[in-house]
Amino acid sequence: MGATDKARNKVQELTGKAKENIGRVTGNRRLENRGIGDRAKSELKGAGEKVKDAFRGRGGRRIS
Repeated sequence: MGATDKARNKVQELTGKAKENIGRVTGNRRLENRGIGDRAKSELKGAGEKVKDAFRGRGGRRIS
């Protein structure tokens, strides 16, 4: 996974956590749910990038 992709995913994850926590504190369920969704998207993107890296042979283990 490229460094820029990792950084984007991390920013999206942190933004999601912030939205989720702010929504929870203020009682705004919509904002809380958006945060949960942002975090889930970030995790899925990260998993997809790891799969791509594995097939390209960059994941630390080489697939023969």
